[in-house]
Amino acid sequence: MVNRRFSQQALSEWMKDEGPESDIVISSRVRIARNLRKHPFPMLATNQQSEEVMKQLTEIGRSGKLNSACPFDTIVLSELTELERRVLVEKHLISPNLANESRSGALILSDNESVSIMINEEDHLRIQCLYPGFQIKEAWALASKVDDIFEEAVDYAFDEKRGYLTTCPTNVGTGIRCSVMMHLPSLVLTQQINRILSAITQVGLAVRGLYGEGSEAVGNLFQISNQITLGQSENEILENLHSVVRQIIEHEKAARERLMAESRIRIEDRVNRSFGILSHASIMDSKEAAQRLSDVRLGVDLGLLKDVTPRVLNELIVMTQPGFLQQTFNEKMNPELRDIRRAELIRKQLSGHTDHGGVGE
Repeated sequence: MVNRRFSQQALSEWMKDEGPESDIVISSRVRIARNLRKHPFPMLATNQQSEEVMKQLTEIGRSGKLNSACPFDTIVLSELTELERRVLVEKHLISPNLANESRSGALILSDNESVSIMINEEDHLRIQCLYPGFQIKEAWALASKVDDIFEEAVDYAFDEKRGYLTTCPTNVGTGIRCSVMMHLPSLVLTQQINRILSAITQVGLAVRGLYGEGSEAVGNLFQISNQITLGQSENEILENLHSVVRQIIEHEKAARERLMAESRIRIEDRVNRSFGILSHASIMDSKEAAQRLSDVRLGVDLGLLKDVTPRVLNELIVMTQPGFLQQTFNEKMNPELRDIRRAELIRKQLSGHTDHGGVGE
């Protein structure tokens, strides 16, 4: 029987804690890509070959070998509804690619959802670890521990010259992607963001939106990650990202101080207007919701709003996504009805009419 706990609450357990610099860095993530020797890459594999890989890797999850890192459940994606797979995507627990190609896909998910292990995505195995705030080195330590457990049980595709072999050439080498999700409203408002993002790309880092490659940076949320995996060690990749993110944090803090010193009334007005609209609107599309939630989050972080917690806003980022909305209200929705339900949900959460612990808690 599939454990569907993931669809019952918007916030994963790991998100309920505040990490270092959590007013700017929402989360830190490390993802490791691995493939099995003597097995074709997923895109070239037959259904039977993919099922063999899934069986081999899920057996490791079910054997209890991973429990030295933390407790896990194993979920076969073909046993989930399309809506449940969409919720997993919205919570960043699987990729859109795996949700769409779920026939021989599986997920090994830790109880607190900080570790999600995707099977038969672009690669045979993708280990993802998430931490709140700026804890990229802690995320790497946990991901590396889980990786070691798999490496003891299976034979990875590895080349002495090139390193770990992956479907996409850009992942060959260490096979790791390290990223942080950052909320940078003040750099956007002070019109410094384009200059800073341009500088980031010149030092081998990539900038994406909330849902990774190809997604738009809505709600002033930016995902900063390494682009290079070949020719650098894991520590070099981590240190480069850590150093650049630290500089971005300082720039955002300076921009916030400048806004408060030079434009406090304007910022208060912007925050209060967005809070008022979120609290009373009858219809709200996802893009407007993301922007106004960003304004309110900035107001909370600057001490301009006292009665709203960052946790409620983190919840709403997930709860207002199309899949979670339909899961919450238990009904299929066209775009207009989603916009109506989104506004209704935001009103209730901000007014305290529902438990701020999340749906189903």
